[in-house]
Amino acid sequence: MSKENEIYTDFINRMSYGEYLHLDTLLSSQKRLSDHHDEMLFIIIHHVSELWMKLILHELHTAIESISKGNLSPAFKMLSRVSKIQTQIIHAWDVLATLTPAEYMEFRDKLGQASGFQSYQNRLIEFALGYKTRHILEIYKKDSNLHKQLQLALQAPSLYDVSIQALAANGLHIHSELLTRDFSQPYQADPSVENAWLEVYKNVDKYWDLYELAEKLVDIEDSFQQWRFRHMKTVERIIGHKKGTGGSAGVTYLKKVLDHRFFPELWDIRTKL
Repeated sequence: MSKENEIYTDFINRMSYGEYLHLDTLLSSQKRLSDHHDEMLFIIIHHVSELWMKLILHELHTAIESISKGNLSPAFKMLSRVSKIQTQIIHAWDVLATLTPAEYMEFRDKLGQASGFQSYQNRLIEFALGYKTRHILEIYKKDSNLHKQLQLALQAPSLYDVSIQALAANGLHIHSELLTRDFSQPYQADPSVENAWLEVYKNVDKYWDLYELAEKLVDIEDSFQQWRFRHMKTVERIIGHKKGTGGSAGVTYLKKVLDHRFFPELWDIRTKL
């Protein structure tokens, strides 16, 4: 048997590329509810974004676990990967922005009450980064398993919570109540955390790992804000200031969250260094 025939036999008898990736399921999930050509673009952009978000969560959860155990080095690779993934999601808005208002109006009514505002993976990412909003859970009461998953994520320490714990573990003074706080509550900037990060940045050689951790956090927040901005501008470009599907406030809400900061002290100390 020739080498070429052996390869063909292997393809026949062994697991294929399509089987490994379950492409039959993946590629049959783009089901248009209208006959409009551009609805396919709309669906695929959101599918791709959700897949990237799944990987972000995979990386963030393991990074949080690693940092909480005092093992910072492995987390750096994961957090760097998150930043690279965020770049892909940011550029996805450029593709969606090729959809014009007139084209979107041709199939928008088919979305019903479905809205990107309901993306539970986006909420899980926000929770993992420390933006805890309990009221948002009301959106997901329809699905008890999903609601429970979000409830657990709300109560879990965020990436910033374990980073603050890492500061304390390295001998930097942190107010004790921060280390045992109710993690389901939104984080509020604290002077002891700001002073600790200032110490890290003023003594980089002594606290190199903490310094590198801080810069990874800033990278992620910087990219997240770029994603938020591109999201807002794409929505504004396509629907202006109309309400979003599902009754969300659309551009008004998206502009408001641009002011939110996940890691406030890491931005504030830059003025004080």
